[in-house]
Amino acid sequence: MIVRDRPNAIALLFTLRGSVVPEILPHIVCVALFSVVWTALSRWHVVELGSLTIMPVTLLGIVLSILLGFRNNASYDRWWEARKQWGQMVYEIRSLARASRALLAEAPRRRLLHQMLAHAHALKGQLREEDGMAEAARWLSEQDSEALAGKRNRADAILALAGEGLAVQHQSGALDSVAFKVLDERLTAISGIQAACERIASTPLPFAYTLLVHRTAYVYCYLLPFVLVGALGWATPVMVAVVAYTFFGIDRLSEHLETPFGRDPNDLPLDALCRIHEISVAEALGDTAPEPLPVKDFQLQ
Repeated sequence: MIVRDRPNAIALLFTLRGSVVPEILPHIVCVALFSVVWTALSRWHVVELGSLTIMPVTLLGIVLSILLGFRNNASYDRWWEARKQWGQMVYEIRSLARASRALLAEAPRRRLLHQMLAHAHALKGQLREEDGMAEAARWLSEQDSEALAGKRNRADAILALAGEGLAVQHQSGALDSVAFKVLDERLTAISGIQAACERIASTPLPFAYTLLVHRTAYVYCYLLPFVLVGALGWATPVMVAVVAYTFFGIDRLSEHLETPFGRDPNDLPLDALCRIHEISVAEALGDTAPEPLPVKDFQLQ
């Protein structure tokens, strides 16, 4: 995620870090060159385009704006919901650390909280389609790590281990029914957060809708030169490039926000959020807390 102070108006025009310009620039150049060709043909009277009306393209632009706006809002809602779920996880882990202090002995409490850190790292890896067990294993005992062998959903398996640990404490009499319920509710809440994140990751926006918006944006931008050349002349390629930047940029940004768990500049900083969990648990256990992850090149990973 890009983290930086807002630059001044001039610097803002040339800022590329976190921008989609490098990705859409080839498409903008193609549209601009296409406009140059047709402008030249029109100005040299090879073809006559000055009599074409702008009304059909205007109507198409209105429809495209509505489609892009809806898709951008839907993509941002996915990004923001994902951020709220990981923010809720911070709350749940801190609540679990606070409640377990009064209800569990030191050893089972430490194991439980470390399992929550392992769960966060394992979930992060699953959402990014990476192997997160190397980081998760740092917080698990050898016995717990062996119990995860062969599991497809290791984050959920870690929660199951945590639940089994609480059940053992309850059966031994170390936890009464009320205390067991309080702690189990926190695990249930964390399981709900995992399910919500998996839903976001596994259910993108309908592909047919994305395809319609993408194609309409290209059709619109390639039709513009035909209706603008009569009024703008040689300024047509510049205007077409500006419009293409706007529509292609919104389209590409929506693609980024639609999948918020990756490693793109505008994706969620899951590594930094996992470090927040580590700090919370370390302070709850009286251990030395690690430093928050720094922002590198305006990006918090």
